[in-house]
Amino acid sequence: MLSGETAGIANYPLRNQLASEVHARPYEQLTAPVQASHLAILSDESLLPQEREMIAALCERFRVAPPSPSARHHSADLGVFRLKWERHSEFSSYTFFHNAPFEQPFQETAINRVPTDWLAQLPGKLLTATHLALAPQTYPNQEIEELATLFASNTVTGSLVAGGAARVWTDFHIHADCFSRFLIQDNHLRSRQAGRLLQRLCELEQYRLLALLAFPLAQQYGQQLGQLDQALTSLTGEIVDIDNLEDEHHALDQLTGLAAQVEQIASSTSYRFSAADAYDDIIQQRLAELREERIQGVQMLHEFMQRRLAPAMHTCRSVDQRIQALATRVARASNLLRTRVDVSMEGQTKDLLRSMDRRAHLQLRMQETVEGLSVVVLSYYLLGLVGYGLKGLKSAGIGINVELGTGLAIPLVVAAVFFGVRRLKRLAGHTEG
Repeated sequence: MLSGETAGIANYPLRNQLASEVHARPYEQLTAPVQASHLAILSDESLLPQEREMIAALCERFRVAPPSPSARHHSADLGVFRLKWERHSEFSSYTFFHNAPFEQPFQETAINRVPTDWLAQLPGKLLTATHLALAPQTYPNQEIEELATLFASNTVTGSLVAGGAARVWTDFHIHADCFSRFLIQDNHLRSRQAGRLLQRLCELEQYRLLALLAFPLAQQYGQQLGQLDQALTSLTGEIVDIDNLEDEHHALDQLTGLAAQVEQIASSTSYRFSAADAYDDIIQQRLAELREERIQGVQMLHEFMQRRLAPAMHTCRSVDQRIQALATRVARASNLLRTRVDVSMEGQTKDLLRSMDRRAHLQLRMQETVEGLSVVVLSYYLLGLVGYGLKGLKSAGIGINVELGTGLAIPLVVAAVFFGVRRLKRLAGHTEG
């Protein structure tokens, strides 16, 4: 562990962890003859504490040191076999090694020495199970026909690997014991080199099946995507002929439903497809690291992968791209239709405002008419009052011409009423404001 400072400078808290990461999970040092059994078990991250407990229980049974409480990988020599456990993002791998001479590489295997009651309690679901046998240089070289008997007469794939340091044979089949098989014939492997080779072959098998987990999803949703694509094409064609707001809202509801279905498919497949892409990259890297050379007349491992795995991966990528393209098309059609609906609604709003403007104009004209009539009526009554006043003055003995006085009062009364009504209207407007 690093101290708090280096050369007087404070260390970054994760410096030690980051520097140690490249040294984590080292390859085993193996010397032929070796038999190995490898398991890859799908399990949720929440099962990690249970896996640690299982590893600790096995170590205690054979009286060796258990893993640390925070361990994500552990190697231990348990005497009759050696254990290597690694926790990955969505699976855990268990590899068991047994060093002893053998005549039949897949008859008495390494996993036969592991307690069966312990194996039965491992959490998760088994995805891959592989037997590997590393035969020494003294192991007799066998012709392809003789090798076929070790692989249940299936077509055998093989090549020279590691610059000719070994030969690898397999058929990529699951045999009657539910394990696949790899036979490695050592030519001049070093111990670390042998450990790396076995690890790469185990990873080839487990990542091949992990990548193929996406293929059933691609098959399942491929037909549904075709139906959704057809529905979108039909709906987009209908949008052109829509001429009323109600049909536009109905089409928008249908597009929203299509968008929801596409989003559901995307959320169901996104992780699996991206994981398959990452696993395929690892497979290609591991194949390159094998540095294969051809054995005359035998298909090499990378050729088998190219013919069998590559089409499945292309299908997965194609379906993933179709999902993204369909989601983009649905979003584009929805935006266009929403724009059309917004324009239609703006047109309706504009017509409504025009109607309200006409109505307000008519109301103003009517109000002006009423105001004019009000001036006439009020003037008429005021002139009547003026006439009564003049008549009263005449009766009192004042010599006044009532008709002349009333006539002269008409413009004064009308003007006074007109300006009085306008003043009241102005005062009412200020009060409302």
